[in-house]
Amino acid sequence: MTIEFISKSREDTKALAATITALLKSGDVVLLYGDLGAGKTTFVQGVAQKLQIIERVNSPTFNILKLYFKGKRNMFHIDAYRLENNQEEIGLDEYIGANGITLIEWPNHIAHLLPKEHLKVTITYVSLNERLIKISGTEAYLPILKNLVEKLK
Repeated sequence: MTIEFISKSREDTKALAATITALLKSGDVVLLYGDLGAGKTTFVQGVAQKLQIIERVNSPTFNILKLYFKGKRNMFHIDAYRLENNQEEIGLDEYIGANGITLIEWPNHIAHLLPKEHLKVTITYVSLNERLIKISGTEAYLPILKNLVEKLK
């Protein structure tokens, strides 16, 4: 099952992320796909807002991992952009699926660490303000997807 959503602004993207976050539980993993500037970090900011995380959320490209513990739930934000072709163990596996929500940008760069069960969000640039957001998931996430369809009606 794949859900498609057209975001017409950063606020739309954040609102969609918040709606999805309300359906997630600790241990859930969200994989974020999209080109540079597509809106992956904007989506993560929407998750953080829903979790009432008080720290500023921006792309962790140079840090690779940012941890947020001050909110309703923990959030682990991984940006694997700089890890392409890197098979070294750097400890990210300790946070993927841990006690919080894990969001991974550029997950294809750490495919060997990804859990079998995950939610997949693909963001595609349409125009300056519009993005096509496709949400799909593995079997364990089908109830979330069905619930999301109802919430987006």
